[in-house]
Amino acid sequence: MSAQTGFAIVAALASTTLTNIAYLREHDAAAALPPLSVRHPVQLARTLLRDRRWLRGFALESTGFALYVLALALAPLTLVQSLAAGGIGILAFVSARMSGRRLPRTEIVGVVVSIIGLLALAASLAGGSGEGSGGSTVEIGLWLGGAAVAAVAALALGRRLGTVAVAEGIAGGLFFSIGDVSVKVATEGGGRAMFALTVVAGYALGTAFLQLGYQHGGALTVAGLATLLTNALPIAAGTVVLGEPVPSGAYGGLRVLAFGAVTLGAILLARRSRG
Repeated sequence: MSAQTGFAIVAALASTTLTNIAYLREHDAAAALPPLSVRHPVQLARTLLRDRRWLRGFALESTGFALYVLALALAPLTLVQSLAAGGIGILAFVSARMSGRRLPRTEIVGVVVSIIGLLALAASLAGGSGEGSGGSTVEIGLWLGGAAVAAVAALALGRRLGTVAVAEGIAGGLFFSIGDVSVKVATEGGGRAMFALTVVAGYALGTAFLQLGYQHGGALTVAGLATLLTNALPIAAGTVVLGEPVPSGAYGGLRVLAFGAVTLGAILLARRSRG
């Protein structure tokens, strides 16, 4: 493992820690605010930016985002995102600590599975972590467009079924995944810098729907589902769309196990919100 990859790993772990703590702070602040609506974006932004508690949480999230961009500039998307996926364990533990409740057995298993995934990922690094072909602009655009359509569909279905918090968490995660994939593509420079537009759109909409979800459900419910999709989809995009290779042999098996474990851990931790 190169020094550059090692630095990217440290930055990614610091990023996911700060981001998940920020989600909990933002939840507590947003839940205490007057009702927010995405139909009035200016009023929504004004309300959030005037609240000091929310701003402190957002400052933490912004610092985490800066570290995330740094990690992506130094390492493949699948590697960075797999480390970030394990951060849902941090979210679960800190959420329990802040609320004074014990973690249910399903969430404990989710944390353990996430940690196993991180250990498998660390071991697989001995087999290398290539950057891949980068993928075509058309394929990337179709992937991002598909995620946006899925977000709109989730919101419509959630309103129909009366599961608004779940739908907004899913939509937030889908839009955040658009931002995450776009960041990786935009950091390649050249003509791909145009994806900075989808970076802004993805993160702005992801943040908005996350705050709306916080007013309708618990932090682990909304942020848990958002974190699941924010990490699982970019991991898939790194391999399917961007052409990032998986090591061969035993190291490849460990890498696949790692991706599967962090995703399964996230599903287990978010399972309570689906009931």
